Parts: sequence; structure tokens; C-alpha cells
Amino acid sequence: MVNENTDVMNIFDKNIILYGPPGTGKTYNSIIYAVAICDSESIEWLQKMPYEDIMDRYYTLRDDGRIEFTTFHQSYGYEEFIEGIKPKLNSSTNSIGYTIEDGIFKRFCEKAKKFSIQQDESAIIGKDPHIWCVTLESTGMTELKRKCFDNEEIRLGFTNVSEECSEEDTKESISKKSVNDFIYSVKIGDIVLIKKTLQSIDAIGVITGEYEYDPSDTKYPRKRKVIWLAHDTDINIVNYLPPDRKQMPIKAISNFDYFGVNNVSIILNKYTTSPKLEFRRDNRPYVFIIDEINRGNISKIFGELITLIEDTKREGTLEEMEAILPYSGEKFSVPNNVYIIGTMNTADRSIALMDTALRRRFSFAEMMPNPQVLESLGVGTIIVDEEELNVAKMLEIINKRIEYLFDREHTIGHAFFTKLADDASIDTLAEIFSKKVIPLLQEYFYEDYEKIQLVLGDNNKENEYKFILDNPVKVRDIFNGNPDIDLPEKSYEIQHEAFKKLQSYKLIGKDL
Repeated sequence: MVNENTDVMNIFDKNIILYGPPGTGKTYNSIIYAVAICDSESIEWLQKMPYEDIMDRYYTLRDDGRIEFTTFHQSYGYEEFIEGIKPKLNSSTNSIGYTIEDGIFKRFCEKAKKFSIQQDESAIIGKDPHIWCVTLESTGMTELKRKCFDNEEIRLGFTNVSEECSEEDTKESISKKSVNDFIYSVKIGDIVLIKKTLQSIDAIGVITGEYEYDPSDTKYPRKRKVIWLAHDTDINIVNYLPPDRKQMPIKAISNFDYFGVNNVSIILNKYTTSPKLEFRRDNRPYVFIIDEINRGNISKIFGELITLIEDTKREGTLEEMEAILPYSGEKFSVPNNVYIIGTMNTADRSIALMDTALRRRFSFAEMMPNPQVLESLGVGTIIVDEEELNVAKMLEIINKRIEYLFDREHTIGHAFFTKLADDASIDTLAEIFSKKVIPLLQEYFYEDYEKIQLVLGDNNKENEYKFILDNPVKVRDIFNGNPDIDLPEKSYEIQHEAFKKLQSYKLIGKDL
């Protein structure tokens, strides 16, 4: 799908909001923007392509982890977006504990920061590797450690633990838990850090082999093959640990994911001892789409990210900034290859009321009703019973009247009428008006049916063609006498029979 005629890589703003009235294709265009950013294509070039091809590419990029999509709502919070404390049920004791879990945006940024290590053009670290802290016999240089470094392997003892322990059976003892992790939890592509002391490491490796049992070694028979990325080092890792952790776990093998793959890459770039390895940081663009961004409490959701998402404050820039997250105590920054695309419905909330801090950090692209889209779909004009209706012009007339009676942020988008491309019939048109257009106008004008009549031209139609039928109110028939208050002179009702008549639409304006 790469455009070979593109000579210059297109430059996109890091933070973009697509805004406009409902039905103007904001979500639709966010997909196009995301694909354009990931593939370094122009928006104009992609808009000429079949949308099915764009969606296929979007799904491929999404499955590869390079595009993420979420929708803000009123109960959406910092805990879902960045990180938070979540309850966790212990099924064995039937008690509730609490754990710190990363939010969707934090996980996405960690993906964008990932690096790969190549050996003979093949990546040797897994796509989403776990990190393990391993003790080889004890701290310091040991006979076992020297053997493992020389033979590119790691070994584990606990010969008294049954080899038949199940994957689920992890709580009988610390030693059985270590054996279970070594056999079942450690995977090919995972990273291992070897303790030198409780605050330093002397080796980093990647698991390359399945679990093996070596009966010839009566002390450390359990082993896995490893490629050592660095060994015989002395690296103090205290500064890489979260503030609430001052040393590594004591056990023979422990999950060490909170150390972070990014910290591993930083260390390896400084200390690798293997000339055969090539380190590659993933600098490809990653796109995070936030639909209905203005429906959430922006200050609450973004927290310290309001500053970190600025172009000049991204990781890798001259003014790079990072924050200490409140729950985990981890250092966090937004990588420079992450793009944020938001969509905003101006009919829900005026753009002027949007959080000022967020406005300063986003660029805005307006999406207004575009009747030409209907022309491009072949439904700018439709024929019903050998009679034409200019749908594109009808939409223009309706929107001019809405803009005059209300404002341009509450016009009607062209996307409401794209269903005509599948079935350009009076039934489809009737469904669009009865289920989409009329309810929207009722919401806009707070059921002021006189204005809705003006928008739809019902003020100048014969009764049988009016969408909103008005009837004189006989006050004396409703009330006992004439009440001394202002009462409406007309009552209004939706006339569903009019939706099935093409003339009802042609009489909305002239020359339709």
C-alpha cells in the first residue's frame, strides 16, 4: 500500500483533533490519518483509495500494535488511561487484594519504546518479553555462573523438588514456585538479568531454548539455552528501579517486569559485550486514537501527561521531560514516535469550552459537512420513480438554514446520507430523515417545531408534504374558558406519511 510516488515524507503534528458537527466523518477520517501517519503517506493520496483497502491496512497496523483506539466518556479516568489500583480476587482464599495496573495509553507508549536486538538479521528478543531476575548459585562470581557464561545457558537446582509439579501448583514452597516459573512461565525471547549483588547485575541474556533436564549434572540439572548480550559486568541498577524498591528480589528466579524493557535497552547500549548484535530502537510511528475526546474530563484523565505530550517535551527531544507516576512510582515519558488523534463533536460541547491546557497542545482540523462526498459516491442526485432529487443541494439548503437559526457547529453531516450509496430508494431516504435528521433537529432546537419547519421548508408546503404537521389549537375545547396565560396557537406532530413522498423532499428548497 506504499505510494511509490511520494518523494517527501509527510510531516504530521504529534497531537491532532478532528472536530466538527455530527456526521462529518471525523472517526472515518481518524482511520485515514492513522494509516497516513504510520505509512508516511499523504491524506489526499489515501482519500483516493477504496476505503476497504484503507481499513485492511488499519486492521493490520492495529494487530501489529501500532494503532490503538479508545473512546472517552464521563466516567473515564486516569486509572484507565495511565495507571491505577485495581481490585484482584484471590480464588484460593476468596479474598480481595489490590494490584497496580497500567492503563491503555501507558501500555501503548511502552510498545512504542520497544527495541529489538538483531543477530544475523533475526530478532532474538520476543515481541512482548517478560524480564526475569535470576540467581546463579549465589551473588558474586560462582562456579555455576562461570559455567553458564561459557556455555550460553542458565541452570537451576532444587533437585529435591518433583519434576512432575503442575503449572497450577505453585504455592507449596518457594522452591517449587521457582521450578514452576523456570519450566512453565519463562518463554523463549524473555530477558534474564543475573544478580551480582542485590543492587547490581553482571549479565543480561535472552532465552533461546526450551526447558531441558540434564541428569549428568546432579546439582543443577535444570537448564535453558541463553544468548548473553552482556556478561562479566558490574552494573548498579538502583537508579533504574522504582523509588519504592531499593534492591532486586532474593529468590532464585523472580519476575522482574517492573524493571522495564526500556531500561534494559539503555543498559545494553552502554554495556553490551557482543559485537555480533545490532540494537534497533523502534522509531516507526505509533498512533493512539481517542474518539469523543471532549466527552471526558481531560484534566482528570491526562494528569501529568498534559505536559508530557507536548512536541518539545517528548522523549528524545532537547527538552525531554519525565514524570514520577503516583501509583507505581515509575518514571514515565511519552516517546517521540507516538501520535495522538482525537475526534470532537462540536454539537456536544463547544470547542471554546474545551480545557485550555489541552487546546494549547493540539492542532485542530475542522471537518464540516461536504456534499461533494455524496457526489463522489454517486448519490449527489438520486432517481425515484423516474423523478430526480438533488440530495447534495438539499443538504446545503438545510445546513444554511440551521446556520442562520442556530450556528454552523450544529449543521448536519453528509455521512447521514451515505447509506443511499447502498440503496438509493425512497425507503432509505425516509429512514434517514425519520431516524436521524428529525431527532437531531429536535435536539438542536429543543423541540421548537416552528424552527424545525423552517429548516425543512414545511412553512411553505401543502399539508400532505409536511414532515412536521401543524394544527390550530382550540383553547376553549381543551380548557374550561380562556386561561389568562400565553398558550401556543398550534400543536405539532410528525407526519410519517410525508417521508414516503419524494415531493416532500423536493419542496424543501428550490430546484431540488
